[in-house]
Amino acid sequence: MAQTIDEVMTRDPATVPSEATVVEVARLMRDRDIGPVVVVDGGQVRGIVTDRDIVVRAVADGRDPSATRVSDVCTRDVQAISPSDSVDDAVRRMEQSNVRRLPVVDGGQLVGVVSMGDLAVEGELPSSTMADISAASPNN
Repeated sequence: MAQTIDEVMTRDPATVPSEATVVEVARLMRDRDIGPVVVVDGGQVRGIVTDRDIVVRAVADGRDPSATRVSDVCTRDVQAISPSDSVDDAVRRMEQSNVRRLPVVDGGQLVGVVSMGDLAVEGELPSSTMADISAASPNN
């Protein structure tokens, strides 16, 4: 079983700069068949945007997706984790923050993302944890 985040994380996650539009990030999600996209400026994490963020914070509010910046709809206060941190640390942070994914940052730069799904595939996420996080109000 995996012991560190480096062993289970998804490398080279999809990213967009904070000035990208909602349309641009939505097309990236469609083209790469993904949900979350990390918002970065200069390699540093500024937030995470999901398809749910686009629907709830842009479409439902009647914003123009071609004029709305991703920085206006993304979740900005994101927890990050180091590649050398333990899988147990990731599980604990996900539980405490009620999030499904964590950016992986090394030396201030984004190097990957670890998700609840990554941990579940590795058998590292107890089913009770998955249920608790899934039942929580999503914030990213």
